[in-house]
Amino acid sequence: MAWDYPDFDDHEGIHLYHDQASGLNAVIAIHSTALGPAAGGIRFWHYAEPRAAIVDALRLSRGMSYKNAMAGLPFGGGKSVILADATGTKTPAMLAAFGRAVDSFAGRYVAAEDVGISTRDVVTIAEQTKFVSGLPAAAGAVGGDPGPYTARGVHLGIRAAAKRALGRADMAGVHVAIQGVGSVGGALARLLAADGARLTLADFDGAKAKALAGELGATAVDKDAILTVEADILSPCALGAVLNTESIAALRVAVVAGSANNQLATDADGARIDARGILFAPDYVINAGGIINVALEYAGQASPAEVDALIARIPERLEQVWAESAESGDPAAAVADRIARRLIGRG
Repeated sequence: MAWDYPDFDDHEGIHLYHDQASGLNAVIAIHSTALGPAAGGIRFWHYAEPRAAIVDALRLSRGMSYKNAMAGLPFGGGKSVILADATGTKTPAMLAAFGRAVDSFAGRYVAAEDVGISTRDVVTIAEQTKFVSGLPAAAGAVGGDPGPYTARGVHLGIRAAAKRALGRADMAGVHVAIQGVGSVGGALARLLAADGARLTLADFDGAKAKALAGELGATAVDKDAILTVEADILSPCALGAVLNTESIAALRVAVVAGSANNQLATDADGARIDARGILFAPDYVINAGGIINVALEYAGQASPAEVDALIARIPERLEQVWAESAESGDPAAAVADRIARRLIGRG
């Protein structure tokens, strides 16, 4: 039973979908609607076995509840995953079937773009349901690809972390190791390079990391080496659960601050990072820029200035977490969870 899973956290619903005609297999998990409709992206990914997809949906949907609450958005938390086959086959029929699944919630779940899903895919899904966000936006309008907005918020958060942990007023010469240089990680690398930061890059696609490193005057390393690079800041910007007993013990940085969701493999790993004296930026606080953009798009009548203003508050929210952590002695990850749970009425 799903409620026996370790990652089940009083979720309001876990829904499994299968469409024989298109081959769609999907999970939609709703963690909380206390603050409003459950909003969260669609992940298209190949899982070794179906149970892993359910675990991912459970973890990601809870993270969205916390993220939306900490960002001050009138939305709850949900997440969906579409199970890709080993070849990553994605068809319009599959996306249309998924759109009908989203529509069956009648607005209780609002979907948007995530790993493996493009803005063009969101357009296809939107042909079946109006409960979707992240659609192409006209110049000067809110919406579109959330990736650049996520990168912008992470960039601001990294600057705040460098100031707190390193005493640096700017990023010139600060060494940042970025794991994953896709839509968000790549945009983040460009922002940091413009700041004069020294960069080490890695990606599952090694050629992509090498190409970006060449463009930015950075160094590229193998994806398995990035977590042990000696640097000032590690920025995980790929998939989650990369911080565990072994990887935390091998870290050679003063700060961990990146865009990846669910970076901690277990709750106990937040305490392990704290015990090493490493400043941790809870992922759902620092990476909220994308959901801020698409949530305000969905809410309507928002301006780019309003999106920018909410993203600009990300460092303030991180400082709140770090200050309470320093005062209480509790790990930053636990403090952020405590604040978020209070906000959704589960304190």
